[in-house]
Amino acid sequence: MSATHSSTEVSENELRAMSPEEQMIAGAEADGVHIVHRRNRFPVPGTRAEKRAERGVALCFLVSALAGVGFVVAFVAMPYRWHLPGTPQTFRFYTPALGGLLAVMMLFMGVGLVLWAKWLMPEEEAVQDRHDEPSTEQEKVMTQATLASGLQDTGLPRRSLILRTMGLAGGAIATVPLIAMVGAMIKKPGKQLESTLFKPNPKLFPPAGLIPLVYSDWRRISPDDLLPGGIETVFPGVREVGPDGKNGVTSAASPTLIIRLRPGQKVEARKGQADYGWPRDAPEFLAFSKICTHAGCPASLYEQQTTRLLCPCHQSQFEVLKDAKPVFGPATRSLPKLPIDVEIGEDGRQYFVARSDFNEPIGPAYWERS
Repeated sequence: MSATHSSTEVSENELRAMSPEEQMIAGAEADGVHIVHRRNRFPVPGTRAEKRAERGVALCFLVSALAGVGFVVAFVAMPYRWHLPGTPQTFRFYTPALGGLLAVMMLFMGVGLVLWAKWLMPEEEAVQDRHDEPSTEQEKVMTQATLASGLQDTGLPRRSLILRTMGLAGGAIATVPLIAMVGAMIKKPGKQLESTLFKPNPKLFPPAGLIPLVYSDWRRISPDDLLPGGIETVFPGVREVGPDGKNGVTSAASPTLIIRLRPGQKVEARKGQADYGWPRDAPEFLAFSKICTHAGCPASLYEQQTTRLLCPCHQSQFEVLKDAKPVFGPATRSLPKLPIDVEIGEDGRQYFVARSDFNEPIGPAYWERS
C-alpha cells in the first residue's frame, strides 16, 4: 500500500473515526514524517510463504537459545584445570568452547532479528521534516497509535512461535553473563587454600617430615642448579595422590619459585620471616608462591636487573628484594613466602626442602578464606 498525505490539522473527532493504521499515518504526517511507500510483506495473513519465513526466524532464535544452554553446560561440566604435558589435555577445549558458543548465540540472535525485519515486517520508506514545536494532545494520541501500529507490524501478537523462541534466546543471553560472573563464586575455597602439600608429613618423610622440592619430572633441586640471578619452578615432592586427586606436581596450589640472588643483594624481609630463605642468616635463595595474589595467574617472569617478578596476565609486579611486595599493577598482597632449608642427599649433595608450609593462604587476595 502506498500513501502520501498533506500536513493538515486533524481534529479529535476525526481521529476517533480513523482506523489504527490511519491514525498512525496521520500521526506521522503531523510529526513531519511523510510515508512515501508502505507495503505489507504478506497482505494475506497465514500463507505458506509467511509460515515458512516465520519458521526461519524462529529457527535462528532457537539456535541462539541452544547455544546459550550449551555455554552453561560447558561452563559447568567441561574440564578446565591445567594438566602436565604428556597427560590428556582436555582443558584446552574449555575456552574455545565457551567463546564459540557465545559467538553462535549472539550471531543467530542478530541474524534472527535482521531476518524478522526483512521477511515479516512491512516494507516502508519515509521522509521526515525537522520541527521544534511542543506536541499537542492530538499528536500524543497519534504517537500512541504509531507505537501500537509498530507492535502490530512486528506480528508478535499472532506469531507465538517467534515470541517463544525469541524469549528463549533472550533468556539465554541474559543468563550467560550471570553464570560467568556468579558461577565461579558459588563454592568458596574455605580452608583449602590455607594448607598445601608443602606441609611437613612425617609418615612420608620420616623423621622430621620435611618435604623435598622437586622439578616437574620429580628430580630434586640443588642450590648448585641455579646460577646467580637464576630462577626455577619447583613443586612439593609428594607422589601420593591427595583427596583432590592431585599429587605434589599436579596440585594447583603447588607451583613455587626459587630465586637465587646475585652477590651483594639483600632482602628487606617481612616481620618474622627474616630466616625463611637459605642460608638463614644471610639468605641467598628465596622461595615464593608462583600464584599471583591478584587473579591466580603464574607470576613467573623475573627481571634480574630490576629484581622484579612480573605477572603477564594483568601486569602486576612484585619486588623480590622487598620479599615479593607488590609495587605495580592490581595485586595488593605480597606473594606468600615458603621457608626453605637444605639436607644432604644419598649422593652427598645438598637438596632443598620445605621447613614448613606457607604461613598464609596462597592465591588471589579477593577469595574469602573464613
